[in-house]
Amino acid sequence: MSSTSEEQAAKQQAARAEQARVRAEAEAYRAQNKIDRAKARTLTNMVWALLACFIVVAFLAVVTWRPKSEKIRAVEYAPQLTEARKVAPWIRGPEPMPAGWTATSVQFRTPEQSPMTWHLGIVTDQKKYVGLEQSNVTGKGFQSEELGKTSDDGTSTVAGVVWQRKTLLDREDEHALVLIGSGATTIVTGNAGYQALETFAATLR
Repeated sequence: MSSTSEEQAAKQQAARAEQARVRAEAEAYRAQNKIDRAKARTLTNMVWALLACFIVVAFLAVVTWRPKSEKIRAVEYAPQLTEARKVAPWIRGPEPMPAGWTATSVQFRTPEQSPMTWHLGIVTDQKKYVGLEQSNVTGKGFQSEELGKTSDDGTSTVAGVVWQRKTLLDREDEHALVLIGSGATTIVTGNAGYQALETFAATLR
């Protein structure tokens, strides 16, 4: 075979090898591209599925959600008030209770547990708290125990009686009315505001 024929055969063989290499690369690219598209479709589907689930859950939450209102547990305080007055005539209670207000706690500390104390806890019609605290202790100790640190905030006159206003420094938005006299300390306290405290103080008999 002549050198020319050999050269042509070599060139043809090289061309066929290059074509085979190009075809192989093209096939590999198409295969990889197919895999990549499949992955992309799977990820997209997953995102859409999660989004659909989130929308359904959010919709159900909105439809079924109801604000939880704390149930007020009323207590009957009149019998204890009557019994307490038999041994401590200075004890006072609301007569009548303001409309829409509910007694939620009551406690009388007997003479054997000196000092004597009387407590009545109330929730107003505005869902605020008012507490009545009384004791036969007329010193500052009872006030400090019930109210913590306070600052004077003027006075309130209720049914002709002057009460000392107090701002409770350790409790946010809480105030108190304090009355000392007849051998007892009477405190009306809570977060209902001075007007509500005065309204309650006016009912005490």
